[in-house]
Order: sequence, then C-alpha cells, then structure tokens
Amino acid sequence: MAIKYPNGHLPLYNEVRKKQLKRASQKTTFSNRGMRFEEAINQSNDYYLNHGIAVIHKKPTPVQIVKVDYPKRSAAVIKEAYFKDASTTDYNGVYQGHYLDFEAKETKNKTSFPLQNLHEHQINHMRQCLTHQGICFILLWFSSLNRCFLIDSQYIVEAWEKQEIERKSLSLTQIEKIGIEITVGIAPRIPFIKAVDQLIESKEK
Repeated sequence: MAIKYPNGHLPLYNEVRKKQLKRASQKTTFSNRGMRFEEAINQSNDYYLNHGIAVIHKKPTPVQIVKVDYPKRSAAVIKEAYFKDASTTDYNGVYQGHYLDFEAKETKNKTSFPLQNLHEHQINHMRQCLTHQGICFILLWFSSLNRCFLIDSQYIVEAWEKQEIERKSLSLTQIEKIGIEITVGIAPRIPFIKAVDQLIESKEK
C-alpha cells in the first residue's frame, strides 16, 4: 500500500501531449479526459504551488499500521492497516495570508446535493474554521452536468442545522444562488482560486 504526498512538481508532458491540451476545448469533460475530480484538484494545486500563487495540499489520512511484511531487506510491504481517526476535510493551505480549508465532493445527482454526503465531524470542523475566520468551503462537482461550484461552508453549516426540520439536500437552484460557478480549464484544471477571491471579497464587504 503506497501513501503519496504532494511533491510540488508538475507532471511532465511531451510535445504531442502539449499540442493535444492546446486543442482541448474548455468544455471537455473529466470523463473523456480520463480525469477524476480529485485528481484535477490535485493538479490545480500543483499549478498554484509551482506558480507561487498558493500553497495547498491534500491532507493525508491517518492510519494505524498493524502488519508489515519484509520481502526484501530494503523493502517493506504494509499488509494490514486501519483508519485511526475520522478525517476532517480534504484540503488545507494558505493563500495571500488567508487560511484555506475545503472539502471536495462529487455527485451524479442532477437536481440537488444530498447533505448525507457529509459527516457530522466534517460539519463541526467547518464550524470551527469559520469561527477563527478561516476561508472554508466545498468544491462540488455535478458529474452528470459537468458543472463545478464553490460553496461557502457557512451555507453548508446552516443547511445542516436545518435539515431535520426543513430539507436534507441543497437544490441545484439554491446552489446556483449561493455558490460561485467555476469553469473547468486546462492550466489549472479547476481554477478555484478565482472563486476564492470572490468569496474573500464578499466577506470583506
């Protein structure tokens, strides 16, 4: 089992691949690129790091190693492990003096985002980040619609607190009103920092 950590380097592309990317349309979907949403975010973070824009990394999941085999003296293979603690959110980092903390979610639903896709410990973590003036949000990908939104965690926390008496999801119509839509690109693939700028500006008004 391999655990990969961000190394701060952009992937290398040959000249043929570069030309293919240049010809790619802005509307190209992740499915026909063979690209998953999380991978696209990771590549976007690499882009921001290498261009001196922001330092954002995916949080490693804490695990407890139970059994390790040593087929060679110079190699160890983890055979058994389990998650030690419930994770918080997927990513954190710093951007122009602001602490960023966010979760990445993908849904096939075309009309809403079910709140059951989140966990109570994640909501509590978002609430704590907001209390300390952190920039906390969700990047939400509607895979069936090829649409991406940044949603301020303040709205997510409020919706979670109301779900038992009112609703258990955020409708697409609501998300279009409260969220910031992000147009998928090439470099970076998910240009969410532009949306973060809008979110910061709205909080400073």
